[in-house]
Amino acid sequence: MRASLIQIAVNEDETVEARRRRVASLVRERADAADLVVLPELWTTGAFAFDRFAAEAEPLEGATYEAMAKAASDAGVWLHAGSVPERDRDGTLYNTSLVFSPSGDLAAAYRKIHRFGFDKGEAVLMGAGRELVTVPLPETTLGVATCYDLRFPELFRGLVDAGAETLVVPAGWPERRRSHWTLLARARAVENQAFVLACGTAGTHASVPQAGHSIVVDPWGEVLAEAGADEEILTVDFDPAKAARTREQFPALKDRVLGLDTPGH
Repeated sequence: MRASLIQIAVNEDETVEARRRRVASLVRERADAADLVVLPELWTTGAFAFDRFAAEAEPLEGATYEAMAKAASDAGVWLHAGSVPERDRDGTLYNTSLVFSPSGDLAAAYRKIHRFGFDKGEAVLMGAGRELVTVPLPETTLGVATCYDLRFPELFRGLVDAGAETLVVPAGWPERRRSHWTLLARARAVENQAFVLACGTAGTHASVPQAGHSIVVDPWGEVLAEAGADEEILTVDFDPAKAARTREQFPALKDRVLGLDTPGH
């Protein structure tokens, strides 16, 4: 299986509509070059451009949905279209990821569960998702998470329990915590014996330099490919069946104890 992680540069001198057209073109260029394409978190606005979330928020089937569905269909690829600021019918904002099939149909939508910012930013501006999301592909099952979720291993355990073998994490991770990005991506791969495809952004969001360094990690924690700091398309071939083989050869997941039973039962 071949995956392309498109590490988009988000800069303030490019309009959202211009970036949307440019990214759709980049996805179309992956026709016959990838089976799965992954985009970063909040690439339309920038993950730290908090003051733009409300103004740029879209309904689920908004402009980004339409552009990415068409791009996925044109390219004939599975497309994790990163995330967008979604405005629900009741007016609540969510950080919502969209996954499209090669026919351009929506395969899944995931509202980010762990919102970053503590007492400001995303944490107070957006609602929290409540549901884990997996997406069955012909060769593997994707587990979907977003950026700050990477710090919460219990979410990934839940995805593995739901059948995930490949964990996809779009992000807008800041450069000042890049060491955490790499460390956590490898940790989630090793502890869950799964592939991790973590796609970040380049550029600067609201004066916050981005880490870039999108990364693909195998179930043993080996880095198969890693991008640099600038806009880049990182393409890697991987064998999805390696996750199942790893779990058979080194069945650590079977030794889990905590979380299996409720006290008193």
